[in-house]
Amino acid sequence: MTNEKPINPRLNEDLRFEAKPGGPLRYNSTTDKPVQYITVADLTGTAIGYVWANDEDDAASWLDRKDISPASYNEGMLWTLWLRDAKARGIAPSEALAELMRASTVDGANSRVVPGSLTEIPDVEILRALAREN
Repeated sequence: MTNEKPINPRLNEDLRFEAKPGGPLRYNSTTDKPVQYITVADLTGTAIGYVWANDEDDAASWLDRKDISPASYNEGMLWTLWLRDAKARGIAPSEALAELMRASTVDGANSRVVPGSLTEIPDVEILRALAREN
């Protein structure tokens, strides 16, 4: 007689991942074309990240700055969720940026759009580098 317990067949089953369509609508997360961006700051005025957009590739995303606090990092999720909502409403990425500039913030956020921060740059990689250097 052995002391080994038999393995439950459910735990020994080969599981296969099969992607299913669906999930939240999202803008594309990259583009190689020019982008517009706005800077977002915490309530003390410290920049914590950027929201960027490009209509041609239907692209927009939130980008955290390097070395921000955990609380500021969490703020990024609110901006990301807002972008998903804008996509679900069928809003073009540039219009989403315009809405954010008019509203100045998103519900529940402890951060704000920096007034006058709308900037256009030739490539989102420039913005990624800016976020990494700070």
